[in-house]
Amino acid sequence: QIVFQDPQASLNPRMSVHDIVTEPLLVHRRSLGLDARARTERAVELLGLVGLGPQLLNRYPHEFSGGQRQRIGIARALVTQPALLLLDEPTSALDVSVQAQVLNLLEDLKRRLGLTYLFISHDLAVIRYVCDRVALIHHGRIVEQGDSARIFEAPQTEYARTLLAAMPEVDVTP
Repeated sequence: QIVFQDPQASLNPRMSVHDIVTEPLLVHRRSLGLDARARTERAVELLGLVGLGPQLLNRYPHEFSGGQRQRIGIARALVTQPALLLLDEPTSALDVSVQAQVLNLLEDLKRRLGLTYLFISHDLAVIRYVCDRVALIHHGRIVEQGDSARIFEAPQTEYARTLLAAMPEVDVTP
């Protein structure tokens, strides 16, 4: 399943949260065999998992903040219990504080559900936080790949060194 970059654009404004989250279950109803009540129960479960309550089921995307919309998109992606999520710049449209909340949610979900992520981003700080393995792509070709720690601590290519040198350093001392 996929979680898109822009939660506003990826959610149908004419569909309620219930319909957005349960739509994949309708698409796969033959293989999943869930009736309407079971689909609603699954939507409630997933909304709770991403930090939203069941009282939001009948609301529409425009009634939510960007972070809440992204949580709805994550719930929709998880509803069919995939093993792999493709995350295409899932936090780039969010402000920094909300970005941190969504990244922490993704880390928690990865741990709790045993998920694997293919995380696409240009933000190296986010990549460093989220990813166990990294592939750096330049002009459509992988120029370096490996464990995240090795890439960030001992880059092997000039391109990787240039990218890492451009990363802003954050001083967290009080």
